Amino acid sequence: MPTPRIYLPQPLTSGSTVQLDPRAQRHAVKVLRLQVGDSLILFNGEGGEYCATLEDTRREGAQVSIREFIDQKRESPLDIALLQGIARGEKMDLILQKAVELGVSRVVPLATERSQVKLSGERLNKRMQHWRGVIIHACEQCGRNRLPELADMQNLSAALAAHTPDRLGLLLDPTAERGPHDLAATRALSLLIGPEGGLSASERGQARNAGFQGVRLGPRILRTETAGLAALAALQCLYGDLT
Repeated sequence: MPTPRIYLPQPLTSGSTVQLDPRAQRHAVKVLRLQVGDSLILFNGEGGEYCATLEDTRREGAQVSIREFIDQKRESPLDIALLQGIARGEKMDLILQKAVELGVSRVVPLATERSQVKLSGERLNKRMQHWRGVIIHACEQCGRNRLPELADMQNLSAALAAHTPDRLGLLLDPTAERGPHDLAATRALSLLIGPEGGLSASERGQARNAGFQGVRLGPRILRTETAGLAALAALQCLYGDLT
């Protein structure tokens, strides 16, 4: 069984003892059922990871002793931002989880014309907190030591306005003439994916005016929970580290 990995967002130093925060303690003790003396790996999102040992499981705060630091790098050489139209319920969780596993660097949740999920106020805050938790758990599972950024939810116009020429903007289009293998070599990409129902013709026009180019992933129309993940996998195979 692989050594359990726990994200702990605080300074970590070899030879020190730290107290797990409530989320980390719940995950280690309640979910993973770790016992005193069990080994685990801690990481704080700043790069690398620490071998550690669970020293106690007190309800008021489990203690962990930190051993050696391992400068383990598992980040993709590609800097990929996923601009994802918000999908309903578990679909969005799946997209976030698998995008993390496939090496995405940044996720931008988008409110679009055809978005079926309307979020604002406290409901939006709770959903963002939930999505951050999904990203953390995905990093714990897949071995990443740096957390992808989860940007604030924004509308498509704002996301396109923030797009810069140094990034290759891609828009999935089954009618496009070019596929991922036809792209110019680059290390920084922004991938735009619509919600259920896709992007409207107007939104596609906005994206093209902002410099996004159509790319074809076969002749079939992919669902929102499939499209971005298929594109990420293809891009990582061709230009990244899925070799």
